[in-house]
Amino acid sequence: MKDLVAIAEQIAAKLIERRQTIAVAESSTGGLISAALLAVPGASAYFLGGGVIYTRDARRILMDIPDEAMKGIRSASEPYATLLASQIRQRFSTDWGLSETGATGPTGNRYGDAAGHSCMAVAGPQSQVITLETGSNERLANMQMFASTALNLLLQNLSR
Repeated sequence: MKDLVAIAEQIAAKLIERRQTIAVAESSTGGLISAALLAVPGASAYFLGGGVIYTRDARRILMDIPDEAMKGIRSASEPYATLLASQIRQRFSTDWGLSETGATGPTGNRYGDAAGHSCMAVAGPQSQVITLETGSNERLANMQMFASTALNLLLQNLSR
């Protein structure tokens, strides 16, 4: 967690300096991204909220993304990560939205992605989506790596 907080401190400094806000929609990281951002003193200045969007019900209820909007899109994909980041940004009216969706392990997901697969997206003044493949089936290590990669993705976009 200390490694994640070190990245979050850099993010916090940039967001506070710019008076910008963020909301997070994460899945297989289970709240680690939000926890890192909230571990920085003064987080209420930039962190408006988020959720762990781990199931179809969570997607419908917390994100207000109906099944019809998912036609042609599957979870743990770049289009879905992009949709989550945009939707969480819109729902919280923040400057930035950050999302993560993937398969931590020890097995892959029902879509055929191997353990260690994650897609992450940033929506905001700059937008970007990436896919990470760790090649590992170790759940906790993947959760940590996914969270670290997502936070670094946000930091890179804040630094542009």
